[in-house]
Amino acid sequence: APLSKQRPIQKTPNSIDQNSEKPRNTIMAEVKLFGCWYSPFSRRVEMALKLKGVEYEYIEEDLSNKSPLLLKYNPIHKKVPVLLHNSKPIAESSVIIEYIDETWEGPSILPKDPYERAMARFWVKFIDEKCSVAMWKAFAIPGEEGEKAKEEAAELLKFVEEEIKGKKFFGGDNIGLVDISANFIGYWFGILQEIAGLELLTKEKYPNLCKWIDGYINDNFVKDNLPAKDKMTQVLKPMAQPGYSGYKPKV
Repeated sequence: APLSKQRPIQKTPNSIDQNSEKPRNTIMAEVKLFGCWYSPFSRRVEMALKLKGVEYEYIEEDLSNKSPLLLKYNPIHKKVPVLLHNSKPIAESSVIIEYIDETWEGPSILPKDPYERAMARFWVKFIDEKCSVAMWKAFAIPGEEGEKAKEEAAELLKFVEEEIKGKKFFGGDNIGLVDISANFIGYWFGILQEIAGLELLTKEKYPNLCKWIDGYINDNFVKDNLPAKDKMTQVLKPMAQPGYSGYKPKV
C-alpha cells in the first residue's frame, strides 16, 4: 500500500490585487500540503490556503506509518502539517498560517495593527498550549488527574469566554487567525464531549463562547472545511478508552 494518498489539486477563487508584488494565487508556484484529515492543525492550514485562494496539492499522511517525505521535510517534530512551497518546507501550523498570510494576496488572516496582531498571536498560543491541552486531558485521562484537568480547563475557558464577548468572531466581523486556530474548541471538542458524556463546555457556563461556536460551525466557509462528524466520531471514539496511546491533539 502507498505511504501517502494524494488528493486532486485544490482550486479556489483568486483574490488578486493587480498592483501587488505578492504572487498570484495559482499553481505556478508549487504548493503542497502534507496533512491528516482529522487533525485540527492540518485543517487550520487548509482553511488559510482556501481563504487566500491558493491552489495546492494535498497529500494525506498515515500518522501510524509516516511517509519518508514527511520525515524528510519535518525531521525535528515529525508531525503534520507541513507546507511545501517551491520545494521549501515549513512546519508548525501557526508558523505556516503566518507564512501564507504574508506570501499571498487575499483576505488578511492576521490583523494589520501591530498591537492587535500581537494579541492574536497571544490568544493562539494560549489556546494551543493551555486550553486545548487541558481540554484533551479532561477527555482522555480518567480518575483524579482527569478531574483536575476538567477544573483547569474550566478556569482557562473563562478567559476565552471573556475575550469573545460582544464579538461575532475573534477577528471581529471576519474570520481571522484566532478563529482558525480555535477550531479544536469550536468543533473537535464538541464531538469529544458527546463521546465521553462531558458537560464542560456548555451554554450555561460559557454563553459567549458557545454563541461563537454556533456561528463558527454554521459559517458556510468553515462548514465546508470541517471533517464529517460521523467520521470524526469513528476516529475519536477509541481514544476515550483507557490506555489509548495513539493520536494526541498536537499532531
